[in-house]
Amino acid sequence: MATALNKRSRLLLAWVSVGAVPLLGLVDYVTGYDLSLSLFYLGPIFVASWYVGRRTGVAVAVLSALVWIAADVASGHVVSSPILYVWNTLIRFGFFLTVTTLLTRLRAAYLVEQDMARTDRMTGAANLRRFTEYAEVEFERARRCGRAFTVAYMDLDNFKAVNDKFGHLEGDEVLKTVTRTVMARLRGIDIVARIGGDEFALFLPDTDQAGAKALLHEVREVLLEQMQSHEWPVTFSIGVVTFNAPPGSVADMLAAADKLMYEVKAGSKDAVSYDVYDG
Repeated sequence: MATALNKRSRLLLAWVSVGAVPLLGLVDYVTGYDLSLSLFYLGPIFVASWYVGRRTGVAVAVLSALVWIAADVASGHVVSSPILYVWNTLIRFGFFLTVTTLLTRLRAAYLVEQDMARTDRMTGAANLRRFTEYAEVEFERARRCGRAFTVAYMDLDNFKAVNDKFGHLEGDEVLKTVTRTVMARLRGIDIVARIGGDEFALFLPDTDQAGAKALLHEVREVLLEQMQSHEWPVTFSIGVVTFNAPPGSVADMLAAADKLMYEVKAGSKDAVSYDVYDG
């Protein structure tokens, strides 16, 4: 399975891949040219191409072709013309290069699919699965570092009226506009997710209540401007909870912000309500 490896892990795998090829060549030499070990050279090529990258995969492919022919020659494999050594090396390299190219393209496609499985396809926001995974990681970091984080739960008031009056395509545009507007004002470490229908959740790591108020005020003002410019009758009911300590679970976290949002929704709507959770 393709995984996101850090730089040190990728460097280690690169050296392991490169180092494995001469060892294979030594085994190839000892066993003689009558016994083909070509399949085993694909192991280091796979590791280099899949986990490290295309350049490393190509480098290991070149090294494998050269070591293979060197083992052939050293083990006494005689051909009718020296040019055949060159030809065989090129053919083997071509095969290894094809495998490398296919692996890197397959990995890229896999990562795209993996990302899409965690993304709301219509808006481009994260989905609940990705939001939950991210929040769980941040929970652990918050426990270690003792840093506050903030979660905002946002519901679009009068969204049904847009669908009824303008149609569902226009409603989709509302959701896309909300997503773009919010994402443009978040930091790289923040995340916005479409939880379902016309509800969104924001996770803001390392953010106390003062920071959350400043950000949500700006976000809400810009959102309202966007809605008015398109003549959409949409406003925003938002519940914002700052956690000085992580709650029991991500579900508990969302429930706290969701409850606060529904209090706004049941009241005047078009407002933001704030609370602090101390554990």
